Amino acid sequence: MEKVLQDEAAGVGVGGAGKKPWDHPRYKSVPPPARKVKESLKMDAEEAMPWITLLTTYFAFVTNIILGHLREFLHKVILRHPTFRCEPGFAPLIFPKEYFYTRWMYGRIRDCWDRPICSVPAGQIEVMEREIRTGHPWFQDTTNTLTGRKMKAMNLGSYNYLGFAQRSGKCTDEVLESLERYGVGTTGTRTGAGNTDLHDQLDKTIAAFVGKEDAITFSMGYATNSTSIPGLIGKGGLIISDQLNHASIIMGCRSSGAKIKTFLHNDPQDLEKVLRQSIVEGQPRTHRPWKKILIVVEGIYSMEGEICPLPEIIAIKKKYKAYLYVDEAHSIGALGNHARGVCDYWDVDPSDVDILMGTFTKSFGAVGGYIASSREVISYLRQTSFGNLYSTSMSAPCAQMIISAFDVITGRDGTDDGARRIAALRDNSNYFRNRLREEGFRILGSPDSPIIPLLLYHPAKIALFSRECLKAQIAVVVVGFPATTLLASRARFCLSSDHTRESLEEAIQCISRIGDKLMLKYGDLPDVKQGQKAVKARTFGML
Repeated sequence: MEKVLQDEAAGVGVGGAGKKPWDHPRYKSVPPPARKVKESLKMDAEEAMPWITLLTTYFAFVTNIILGHLREFLHKVILRHPTFRCEPGFAPLIFPKEYFYTRWMYGRIRDCWDRPICSVPAGQIEVMEREIRTGHPWFQDTTNTLTGRKMKAMNLGSYNYLGFAQRSGKCTDEVLESLERYGVGTTGTRTGAGNTDLHDQLDKTIAAFVGKEDAITFSMGYATNSTSIPGLIGKGGLIISDQLNHASIIMGCRSSGAKIKTFLHNDPQDLEKVLRQSIVEGQPRTHRPWKKILIVVEGIYSMEGEICPLPEIIAIKKKYKAYLYVDEAHSIGALGNHARGVCDYWDVDPSDVDILMGTFTKSFGAVGGYIASSREVISYLRQTSFGNLYSTSMSAPCAQMIISAFDVITGRDGTDDGARRIAALRDNSNYFRNRLREEGFRILGSPDSPIIPLLLYHPAKIALFSRECLKAQIAVVVVGFPATTLLASRARFCLSSDHTRESLEEAIQCISRIGDKLMLKYGDLPDVKQGQKAVKARTFGML
């Protein structure tokens, strides 16, 4: 193994002389046997947090909270700022207590978000420069002036997984043709005058792609969950949801009126424990049996980059006769040898999943979402989902964009472009993840996932990392509380088939220098490091 690593460092690995280090199979897709070893050896990011980092992080939050309350008292009581006053006889429209975090923490580093771009969100983007004062709450200074200057940056923040967000090519040409024929908007609902032949074709295309009888599409990904889950379950039902599910799922579950319980993230054993206990206890007060039980998980979790253990979850749902709802917003088009999502990735029968949900905003470079299931379920949702009944249908050119992307992915366009994009995304993701770990960063996520979170922990490093990356012409997304837990602030990289190995390596070198400067190299998670040894042993054993 040492010889292999030495050869790799010299650029003369298994592929022979003249090959780049990243051409080594080590950076390719992780074989399924090794994948399961890796998945089973995870450690919680907060449990493995260095004690000095833990203390300084808590100290920073406590200090900010205390100073925030002092400043709020100053502006509200002494200076009597207009933000904290309302007209006589009116109740406050904005409650200061509810927006404390937004004003005194987010508001002071708001330059790290909402950065406008003026190009296609491909591998390279153009970021518009702004003049914005930092260090002040948003209500004190709302200055946000564009200077007119542009900066080219490597895009590591967009969901452009398969690179379909492009200004030219087959998909773009067909979209322009549909634009001339259908116009921009539909100005109606699917049940009214907003349904076109493209919408019907898209429904059939997505159903065939994911292996279901029928599908229904929506104009917004968030609304797909939030308006459809209430149509599937209601009062007297039980929803068992992963504790890290997306906000759209949470909104849909709360709107349904069903009882909601959560299980530990990606933990099938805890899911079974919660499910079994819930069946034994029955409904609250009456203890009657639940009308139905719906398990809700995601294919890839957007803040963790982790893939759900679908085979184990399917076994549990079959054992206890529950229904399974899988959100594939980030996994459809990005996982599996044929990009058909998490079922393709784990090689399970799509019929074992009752409801498959996904969005077109990531891998397909468009907008909207879908739900695929049996004909009976989809027919029912067409009449009960608020998103279908009351929301304007998807723009016809967007529907055409998705159909064209499916043609490329499946090879119906007569080329191997789709297969090339799928392989490039997987290889880029694994290469970038492994190289960041080698540089000493603490990385979350599963092999093959295009989402790669890098843990920052300390709240001050959220802004510092974002600003330093922008100076190095790297566009990244940084995330903190409440999108994550209080201690698990992170940068979230999203890889694309559009990226080249040379550009990724250059970005890694820049990020490594920034990591040294900001002291971000906490080392790998302890259990993950043990798992990597097993992964490497199996991977190199297959060469």
